[in-house]
Amino acid sequence: MRHQLGRTRPRDRVVGRAHEETGQGERCWVLDPVDGTANYVRGVPVWATLISLVVAGEPVLGLVSAPSLSRRWWAGRGSGAWTGRALTRASRVHVSDTRVLAHASVSADEVAAWSHGPHGAGFDRLTDRVWRTRAFGDFWSHALVADGAVDVALSAWMDAFQASTLSALVAEAGGRTSTPEGLPVGQGDPRRASAVVATNGLLHDEVLTLLGSGSAAGPVAGRAAASGQVPGPAVHASEGRGRPSGPPPGGEEPQG
Repeated sequence: MRHQLGRTRPRDRVVGRAHEETGQGERCWVLDPVDGTANYVRGVPVWATLISLVVAGEPVLGLVSAPSLSRRWWAGRGSGAWTGRALTRASRVHVSDTRVLAHASVSADEVAAWSHGPHGAGFDRLTDRVWRTRAFGDFWSHALVADGAVDVALSAWMDAFQASTLSALVAEAGGRTSTPEGLPVGQGDPRRASAVVATNGLLHDEVLTLLGSGSAAGPVAGRAAASGQVPGPAVHASEGRGRPSGPPPGGEEPQG
């Protein structure tokens, strides 16, 4: 990828996990060769290569290639979000139209990190109110939000190598992505990580409000913070917790 970009876009910057930054200018290609490294090592097929283009600090293009799933997603600003094995056989994707939190499907990774981190109380309230909580993990949770198969994706730890691609995809599919405090993601130092929330847009404010309840810095305070320093979850673990599933989407909203 670096060789091809160096040949066709020699003036563009290129940053990635494996090598030093090259090039200069406002156009920056961000490369994440393997998102989901632990899955890749263990033989779990949920891993992908992420590529994004950031211009003047804003992600404008994102591509997710998941060969083990035989899936690929891509999006460009103003061009929508798409999936398919080739451009000639692509279909447009869009987020869900779920408006009621009790009907929402949530994918949350690192459940222990959420429960024991600064947004723990809010995370527990959120997961108690939604239809179901699963852990598809890594890039896949966000791609499923873009597909409309999942309504909310919660990542306990994500840096700009991942977020620049995934936020571009979700945005062009009609959704929203931010930190739990409502701050932008996928910008600045690509190695600086934070918790990330992606939704279908319709549920975003309600999700942020619940996550902010009982935390040290709620969503309103977070949006107003001039420093932009976002506290991430304090713990990283792979443990999950089960909970009974509620009514299926489209069913009656629970009373009380």
